[in-house]
Amino acid sequence: MSIYEFSALAMNGQEKSLESLKGKVVLIVNTAGKCGFTYQYKDLQKLYDRYKDKGFVIAGFPCNQFDNQEPDSNDKIETNCLLNYGVSFPLFQKVKVRDEGAHPLFTYLSRQKRFEGFNKFHPVARVLIPLLNEKHPEYMMDDHSIKWNFTKFLISADGEVVKRFECTSDPIDMEADIEEQLAAVHN
Repeated sequence: MSIYEFSALAMNGQEKSLESLKGKVVLIVNTAGKCGFTYQYKDLQKLYDRYKDKGFVIAGFPCNQFDNQEPDSNDKIETNCLLNYGVSFPLFQKVKVRDEGAHPLFTYLSRQKRFEGFNKFHPVARVLIPLLNEKHPEYMMDDHSIKWNFTKFLISADGEVVKRFECTSDPIDMEADIEEQLAAVHN
């Protein structure tokens, strides 16, 4: 099994098979526009700009499951991402990424690479970890589900899940892993 067996609704409402990403190194991210990690949109865009001509693509999936941090309509999300962060990488319509009703892609991704903890030294972790412990301890009950917005999955050019990065991993910190996957494609 690989990500190519899944599809999702693009922002224009058209069903898009992830098989269209075959041969590319992909970063799949669940996003939100009103989150302490929303600044990561800018860094994600920088990564996309730097590597898109080398076979790299980012697929953003807005999600409103975590403290109502993406309440906007799909149209408004797309506009905000473009105007506020210059996002030009592909965005899909809002999905659920955990629990009942989760998009099958995210169920698959989270089962492929387990949760290994947050970077406790990340500045936003000082707010996130106590919030999860107080308001959402159920999110931490297993070792696989997505715990918060901006969980990122790096996918090889053959559609396999290579690595999982939590929200406390900034996009720039993933650069070496992205380069390694791109180098594997070009060898």
